[in-house]
Amino acid sequence: MSTPNDAIRGGEFLIRPTKASDIFIPEEWSEEQLMMKQMTLDFVEKRVVPNLDAIDHQEEGLVPRLMEESGELGLLGSSVPEEYGGMGLDFKTTMLITEAIGGAHSFSVSFSAHTGIGTLPILYYGNEEQKKKWVPGLASGELKGCYCLTEPGAGSDANSGKTKATLSEDGQHYVLNGQKMWITNGGFADVMIVFAKIDDDENLTAFIVDGHSEGISKNPEEKKMGIKGSSTRQIFFNDVKVPVENLLYERQKGFKIAVNILNIGRIKLGGAVLGASKGALSQAIQYANEREQFGRAISKYGAIRHKLAESAIRIYTCEAATYRATQNIEDAIQALKAGGMEHGEATLQGIADFAPECAMMKVLGSEVLDYVVDEAVQIHGGMGYSAETRAERAYRDARINRIFEGTNEINRMLTVDMILKKAMKGEMDLMTPAMAVANELMGIPDFGPGPEDVFEQHLAVVENLKKAVLLVAGAAVQKLMMTLSKEQEVLMGISDMAIWTYTAESTVLRVQKLAGLRGGTEGIQRELDIMKVYTYEAAEWIHSAGKEALLAFADGDELKMMLMGLKRFCKVEPFNTKEARQRIAVELIEANKYED
Repeated sequence: MSTPNDAIRGGEFLIRPTKASDIFIPEEWSEEQLMMKQMTLDFVEKRVVPNLDAIDHQEEGLVPRLMEESGELGLLGSSVPEEYGGMGLDFKTTMLITEAIGGAHSFSVSFSAHTGIGTLPILYYGNEEQKKKWVPGLASGELKGCYCLTEPGAGSDANSGKTKATLSEDGQHYVLNGQKMWITNGGFADVMIVFAKIDDDENLTAFIVDGHSEGISKNPEEKKMGIKGSSTRQIFFNDVKVPVENLLYERQKGFKIAVNILNIGRIKLGGAVLGASKGALSQAIQYANEREQFGRAISKYGAIRHKLAESAIRIYTCEAATYRATQNIEDAIQALKAGGMEHGEATLQGIADFAPECAMMKVLGSEVLDYVVDEAVQIHGGMGYSAETRAERAYRDARINRIFEGTNEINRMLTVDMILKKAMKGEMDLMTPAMAVANELMGIPDFGPGPEDVFEQHLAVVENLKKAVLLVAGAAVQKLMMTLSKEQEVLMGISDMAIWTYTAESTVLRVQKLAGLRGGTEGIQRELDIMKVYTYEAAEWIHSAGKEALLAFADGDELKMMLMGLKRFCKVEPFNTKEARQRIAVELIEANKYED
């Protein structure tokens, strides 16, 4: 991996090449890490899956009991240091556990809310007394956590919340009044992280609230499209007394907690939906092998094979990108700790530096899952629409992920905004490479022979795709300047271009590193096919999104020149994607599941 001095920073993937040796690939998991994953998968298969209907009907006490069982296995405390009753695992291994729990439908939501937004604010922002009092119980499952941020009038604009806290006359308590909604685990939480404004403060402050305090009342469970087994309630605070020592971190710094915990939540969601995608595809493969039409298993038909293969391609490439970003975060955390920073602060800073990648993985993963479950329902045909199958449940459960942790639209705009802000702060030099791309448009294209090595060929394509992103983004900044933040369609188009470029590069590097580990390309035909198909697809998608963005703000000769340049940068050699998908599908069908 990279040394601290030359390590890539968040967002720099656009302007710096990355070597295969600098990324982590899932083929490198240790035996111990794979055992942790298998233990989690076994828990899901043996304890959660047989209870899915009961969970969705919210059988009294069932989810809290399952949470406690997962706590006994150490899963709730995977990211909690041993001194507070946890396992103290590194960030990458906690992501693997998150992935493994991702196929647990509603339960994965309860689990993720507890281990993430329900626990981490205290772990990373609490003082020593607060950590000792609350974290061990959260790590064991004895206490269940929830996070109370959203209000009826404050969703994406969280800081506009109306919940108030007023210091009591004796100075011993803050008196809390307000309403929160969409609170996951709200029906049974013992510990609540509640955001409110003290008096007339402009910004939020966070509080640790005992979930059994007098003055807390709750509406009945929400009736939802999916994740029906996840407790979701409105919670009302009526003169709730919160001891002054339960103020979390600092006054008016609640929004900082919210933003940083959301960064963690976004990339963790990317891991969870990866696990859900693998499960949904495996079920679709098994059904396609069992279901016969016109005397043949439907897995023998090209239309079905296309769906299976394309699902596998999107899962594999999403996995490559997610764990590349995870390793970058892990490296940043370790470098900060090596410099003397405390573990919690190093974790927050390491993740914050890669906030653009966290937002990208949230968007990518949630949309990959939506694609996979949609095609799984289609493969199941009429049975996919029946509540008798997990395909139907998976389809409904998946939809929330494009709304959770900030909508995908918000995350797309944040991706571009955060990268541009890094450039404005001097944390990365975006303008020099953007200007170089603009100058390249004026030059004569290089029509010489390209590299012979298959990986170098595809990395050359990726380098051009980066130029396409820089071309459109640079032109948008220059042309729109102060109004760019209002041009949401343009921002979302640039974000998509960046996401697909990052994913394509991650895939090529993953397969290149795998070839190095295996001593050559023999035996990795499936991975090579995935790499080739995705690079081809990504170039097509990026060209389309870039063209749409340019048409929104450029015109005349300038537009013509940029469109020509965009087409040049998105050029990819013709490739028979149909045959490649057929080969991928045959492997899936023979294995009767999606195999890592």
